[in-house]
Amino acid sequence: MASETGTQRPKYQRIADDLKAAIEAGEYGPGDRLPGESALAAQYDVATLTARQALKILRTEGLVETKRGAGARVISFRPIRRHGIQRLKQEQWGSGKTIWSADEERPVTIDVRVDTVTAPAHIAHMLDLTVEQAVCARSRRFVLAERPVMLATSYLPLALVEGTPIMRVDTGNGGTYARLAELGHAPAHFREEIRCRLPLAAEAEKLGMPLERPVVKVYRTAYDANHRAVEVNEMTMDSAAYVLEYAFDA
Repeated sequence: MASETGTQRPKYQRIADDLKAAIEAGEYGPGDRLPGESALAAQYDVATLTARQALKILRTEGLVETKRGAGARVISFRPIRRHGIQRLKQEQWGSGKTIWSADEERPVTIDVRVDTVTAPAHIAHMLDLTVEQAVCARSRRFVLAERPVMLATSYLPLALVEGTPIMRVDTGNGGTYARLAELGHAPAHFREEIRCRLPLAAEAEKLGMPLERPVVKVYRTAYDANHRAVEVNEMTMDSAAYVLEYAFDA
């Protein structure tokens, strides 16, 4: 197969393309074992290293998982379908539900840490604070089906939330947004920025993912009815663990 520039794709990429097409066509289902390195090398008349590179591409893209002595299997993890608009509606958190439950019915483990920190420069700018001002930082690590899927840190002005349940690990029903509403600063408007990049080493380690696979970075700013920024949530998501879905009326 030639690329748009007319140059031929490397053999390992062509093997990976064939395997991806087979997975998408359902020839290999979740949990199925793919041909091993030796079998692929013989089938395509290439070196074992070339076949290994092809399987590495599939692992990097999150299509297969590999275990020593067990070969490569099609990943059985069902991606999280993140509903970008419905999940933030007031009837969700206002009724005591978690935002997470708008996307997922599977149980999730959330490791939470709450700190008081000096606002990072980019967060201070988004919250309209000076870099010297303190913020409450609520850091979470989300683990679904024994797989880390997201790191998230919510930053809130300390002057707004100090001494409130938002400073606790468990904020109660409805979470942070319900507590902000009790303080008279219910979120009335949201703005999200989405970008992709390769993970930092620390991010990849916490998410248990290869450094070659991109993460999805989401910055969500919540504003109250007076257009004051009351929270910035910085999310780092394993790109292979999520489908981002947006549905809205024309």
